[in-house]
Amino acid sequence: MTIPLTVLFICQHNAGRSQLGAHLLNVVAPGRFLSTSAGLNPADEINPVIAVSLQEVGADTSTTRPRLVTEADLFNADVVVTMKPGLQLPAPIRGRHVEWEFPNPEKWDLEGVRTMRDAVAARVRSLAVELSPKGG
Repeated sequence: MTIPLTVLFICQHNAGRSQLGAHLLNVVAPGRFLSTSAGLNPADEINPVIAVSLQEVGADTSTTRPRLVTEADLFNADVVVTMKPGLQLPAPIRGRHVEWEFPNPEKWDLEGVRTMRDAVAARVRSLAVELSPKGG
């Protein structure tokens, strides 16, 4: 049995972009990766519009709470996806670093968030294929 890769998505508040990445990876590649997210300055709750957009594609966000990224997170992750360039992380990344650039959807309406969700989903699908073992 192969241990799944741990993929950590990071953004500023862990309320929007990183939540999209982590939940969408679970939707497009269920059970194939250990997907998590964190932020540098976590919000109190996931952005409600982000939550609705994720629920539309089958992601359960009911127990999701933003959390602070830790040194252990960065050490233990096989892949770290930063959702914004130039984030000042609290420690070096041990695994692979993937840097994406998505705007902060903090004040967006559902239609705008859906567009971002779909763009993140496309990136996540490509990443899942790239990270999957050949032939599997």
